[in-house]
Amino acid sequence: MVGEGVLLECIQNEKVSEILILNRKHYEINHAKVKEIIVKDFMQVESIQDALQGYDACFFCAGISSVGLKEDVYRHITYDITMHVAKTLSSINPSMTFIYVSGSGTDSTEKGKLMWARVKGKTENDLLKLPFKAVYNFRPGMMKSTPGQKNVNWGFKIMDALYPFMNFLFPAFVSTLQEVAKAMITVSQHKYYKATIEVNDVKKIMTGMQ
Repeated sequence: MVGEGVLLECIQNEKVSEILILNRKHYEINHAKVKEIIVKDFMQVESIQDALQGYDACFFCAGISSVGLKEDVYRHITYDITMHVAKTLSSINPSMTFIYVSGSGTDSTEKGKLMWARVKGKTENDLLKLPFKAVYNFRPGMMKSTPGQKNVNWGFKIMDALYPFMNFLFPAFVSTLQEVAKAMITVSQHKYYKATIEVNDVKKIMTGMQ
């Protein structure tokens, strides 16, 4: 869902000239900017490394809820796959900016009680060690979906309805997916002063208050 929102924003942005989607299954879209490669196993992404060259940024939006998952399964999906893709990209294109969609509440110490927060914290920390031009870890909270999205689950639909109320009460935890996507594009073009991007940072970037 996050990836779809980011894709729609990239299509609308005049500074984005070409988009490559890496998907497990086909996404139905017809636009001159957009190319797609189906990747059945992201642990073998190096098999298409020739097609990955020349891009300025990677917006890594893949992820899964930790609900009902054992730590080893969640870690493989959240940490192992992310790091494998990132290491592959950094080896072939170190001038790239890598942007990882993490989550609000992520544990940078890697020692907290929440399993998902520890795993995401380790993922963030280890991404920062890779030889990219820049790495940014985005930590969105609750997000309102982007108009035109096809993949909107019940959680996003509830957020859409509650957005004005939640944004008034908890502005540091609530944003639109459109704002997050625009901020991702902006920091890929212009450096931000820190690597961890919280909701407040998203809003600062959007208003030019770096």
